[in-house]
Amino acid sequence: MTATTSRRGFLVAVGAGVAGLAGGAALGAAIADVDESAEPTAADVGFCTDMSTHHVQALTMCQRVLGRDTGDPVQAAAAEVLQTQAIEVGMMRAWLADWGESTSSPTTVMAWMGMNDGAGMSAAMMPGLATDDEMRALSSAEGMEQGRMWIELMRAHHVGGVDMAEAAVELVRADKVRRLARTQAEVQTFEIGQYDLLLSTVYA
Repeated sequence: MTATTSRRGFLVAVGAGVAGLAGGAALGAAIADVDESAEPTAADVGFCTDMSTHHVQALTMCQRVLGRDTGDPVQAAAAEVLQTQAIEVGMMRAWLADWGESTSSPTTVMAWMGMNDGAGMSAAMMPGLATDDEMRALSSAEGMEQGRMWIELMRAHHVGGVDMAEAAVELVRADKVRRLARTQAEVQTFEIGQYDLLLSTVYA
């Protein structure tokens, strides 16, 4: 690795850490001073159910690279995604439980968004999810190749997540859910930019 590449990797890793601090602060703001009086709608329930399912795969992707020789930037980014999205899964599932709703993974998703005229789609077809073959390939890859694969898969995962979160901002009723969705859209959009930077430099 050249000195320039090493420096780029360090700077991006630091950037990921800064983004993590910002994401943590934003997540705290998402649940502060919220209106607890609003009754959840099908959109509130559907978003929390579907985004929890979406997040669970991201957690698995992070677990498959952490502690591996993927390069410091991916280790920093994966640790941040794992921490942030684990917290968010806990929040969304707690809300679902408070509403008397199931916290199990659904078989049909995104009906709340009006997808397929309100019929939704199979959970396996949710935008941004990696296929079983892609997850197996991620597990078997090594070194910087695995790091690059993780970035590519997580970038696609975030694109799907941002689309869902932006839809929720417009459709949900509960203020705490809207704030969380807005935070997710902002943080994941920022992280997509960081992934693009990594793919054009350290992992090119």
